Amino acid sequence: MSISVMNSREGSRQIRKTVIVYLILTAVSIAVNNIYAQFGHGVRSAAMTLMFLYPLLGGALFYFTLGLIVPRISDRRNYRLFYNIYNSGIAVLTVGSLLKGILDIAGTASGYVQLFQVTGWAGAAAGLVCLIAMVFKRRELS
Repeated sequence: MSISVMNSREGSRQIRKTVIVYLILTAVSIAVNNIYAQFGHGVRSAAMTLMFLYPLLGGALFYFTLGLIVPRISDRRNYRLFYNIYNSGIAVLTVGSLLKGILDIAGTASGYVQLFQVTGWAGAAAGLVCLIAMVFKRRELS
């Protein structure tokens, strides 16, 4: 078995592991929403109910599609930079949605919720810019 074959397997394993972690986070988001609704006397918030979409669509589906399109993406240089920035953006969006849901159920509001949204979307967009730059830079070299 050559080193390149081992690296290829390691790269696809990394993507698979990321998809599984995001699916677990999706399940946790759904569980948190249902548990919070039990203690919130059945009151629900759309922000908290739809919170699971960030890890599901922005995480699991995105990395699954990315793994299909570019199978060895995790082997590329600067992948970790994209990975950390993008995942941080998705995490901030998810936590911001949770916070907005809690505040909605409590019947109050805060200006900080919008800060979560802006920061999360900016992080995800910056991660995507890093990904696009990484893919195009790689194509120029080959």
